[in-house]
Amino acid sequence: MAKFTYDLDPVTRITASAVGPPGQRVFYIQARRGRELVSLIAEKEQVRALAQAIDRLLEELAENNPLLSSSDDLLLVSDMNLEEPIEPRFRIAQMGIGYDAERDMVILVMQGYREEESEEEPPTARFGASRQQMRALSEHATNVVARGRKICGNCGRPIDPDGHFCPQMN
Repeated sequence: MAKFTYDLDPVTRITASAVGPPGQRVFYIQARRGRELVSLIAEKEQVRALAQAIDRLLEELAENNPLLSSSDDLLLVSDMNLEEPIEPRFRIAQMGIGYDAERDMVILVMQGYREEESEEEPPTARFGASRQQMRALSEHATNVVARGRKICGNCGRPIDPDGHFCPQMN
């Protein structure tokens, strides 16, 4: 079995959020197991892709096994904010998601970047969460990503608070 740098399986809490003003936000995926809190830096598109992958996985599970209906996923999670202190362990390079049917857990595996000129393996993390926790993560992550800068209807680029140069209007 693979050894992970950070192994929080199962987590007691998992979230994804951002810090900073739109256009300058830093995105994090954060999980807690007991006293251990792990924060990882992610790209906005990684957070968006994770939310979409969770939704697809949960839909597929419900289709293949009607006993795992999405009504089971209704869990009231009130606080999805990041916990302090936010001390990132590494920047995510790759992510994978899967399902452990034996334990009815969704498993999220992440790998960081290899340090330049280092022969050490890149850091890794595994977060195991319930379907309910992952549904809440997906919904919250989708909302966080959507709170970014508005998109120009002409060129499709983000509009900064002080405007932007639109090549389509040239």
